[in-house]
Amino acid sequence: MTVFQPRHRRVLAVPLGMAMATALAFLPDVSASAADTGGTTSVSAAAADGPSLSYVVNVRPGHGTSERVQKAVERAGGSVVIAYDEIGVIVVHSSNADFATAIRKVPGVDSAGATRNAPLPAQSTTDVGTPQVLSSEQVAQADAQATDGQDPLEPLQWDLPAIKADKAHEKTLGSSKVTVAVIDTGVDDTHPDIAPNFSAAQSTNCVSGKPDTTYGAWRPSAAESPHGTHVAGEIAGAKNGIGITGVAPGVKVAGIKVATSQGYFYTEAVVCGFVWAAEHHIDVTNNSYYTDPWYFNCTDDPDQKALVDAITRASRFAEHKGTVNVAAAGNESYDLASDSITDPVSPNDGTPSDRVIDPHKCFDIPTQLPGVVTVAATGAKGLKSSFSNYGLGVIDIAAPGGDSTAYQAPQPPATSGLILGPLPGGRWGYMAGTSMATPHVVGVAALIKSTHPHASPALVKALLYAEATATPCTDPYDINGDGKVDAVCEGSKNRNGFYGWGIADALAAVSR
Repeated sequence: MTVFQPRHRRVLAVPLGMAMATALAFLPDVSASAADTGGTTSVSAAAADGPSLSYVVNVRPGHGTSERVQKAVERAGGSVVIAYDEIGVIVVHSSNADFATAIRKVPGVDSAGATRNAPLPAQSTTDVGTPQVLSSEQVAQADAQATDGQDPLEPLQWDLPAIKADKAHEKTLGSSKVTVAVIDTGVDDTHPDIAPNFSAAQSTNCVSGKPDTTYGAWRPSAAESPHGTHVAGEIAGAKNGIGITGVAPGVKVAGIKVATSQGYFYTEAVVCGFVWAAEHHIDVTNNSYYTDPWYFNCTDDPDQKALVDAITRASRFAEHKGTVNVAAAGNESYDLASDSITDPVSPNDGTPSDRVIDPHKCFDIPTQLPGVVTVAATGAKGLKSSFSNYGLGVIDIAAPGGDSTAYQAPQPPATSGLILGPLPGGRWGYMAGTSMATPHVVGVAALIKSTHPHASPALVKALLYAEATATPCTDPYDINGDGKVDAVCEGSKNRNGFYGWGIADALAAVSR
């Protein structure tokens, strides 16, 4: 992300179409030298003649190779932050401008690359905007309209009946033995809608690439983005007579903070997040972001290939350990199944340029990685949201992410076409984006896991797709009514580029 032109593309703040604001700071330059363990590989270390950057070095999984390469890292002018031997990913800091080139020549190194363009400066914060906050009057009005059994703000949550979550709650709220993790900007676990279901033991701060288990390290500061808190509440907001209700209000939720204070989701942090989830019995992860600084990572570029390799290893490791990974499709109305896309924002922490990429070879990560559930957004009328990315064979499932009320207005008493959720500091507010669609799918996956506690990730995903409400292509798709087609949907009723296998169904998740 960049503080001058925010590009947090997974969420839209109000007014719709504006990128969601994020406030942030770069992580501090943390380093931890690996022990000198011997070895014969020789790499000449260049002088520290460049900015201090972060790198991932990918090697064959296992301690032996990692140990030898770590020594080579030091000789090449790097310092090891942490080595994830189980997946063969080493996080390194170096100010050697030739570090990546040098370390790629070391036997046993599969790929290596810088995770960023901007250096590692001291922390700073810049607040560049906020979502639409619910006023006390709006809270009171909604409370007056709530029926027996509803939380006070539930009348404004058109998204719950859209996926039959209200009916599902009559059967079950989900199991407290199931935990979802929000890999995001941090979660305010003191919020009254989140506190009852929060799992501190399964939460951490992964911003540096290494878990920080200091109590409360998973929380956003007052100047940082509320994004993760909103997402956490959408998934598991407690049904406790306060505020909103989550899709799965009986499951546990953990916070894994991976975004810098400026809102950048760098590879080393995302790798740390997936590994943490894998090792702490997380059942489902929510990934409403793309990994900075490249919107699409092209595997013919050695740096970008290394980022794809590292996060692929981490996400697969998590799934192997029993975790279902769910990710947002993005908010640019891109056809991710097309032959080419113009990417004008990468690298977003350096000097971006218009580059034409092939989305079959250049990947949005983790969204387009193998095994990851990719989610498109719908509005209050059940149509693809005006901003949502799409693509036959890329989109797996759809769920409410909101849209402009001018395009898709909800039925009363709901008044906004956006998604209501908690904000840090005990507040509530509206946000929109595929960021908001993803937690709905995560909530349904958590209900499936609650209903089928021994289901593998493959079975949870199969049930998620099989139980979705098949939704045919919207043809023609003219969301603003100006007589021009805004996007072309390909595929059948049972699987297409707008809605994948269909719209998520929470009632089916607890009934079949």
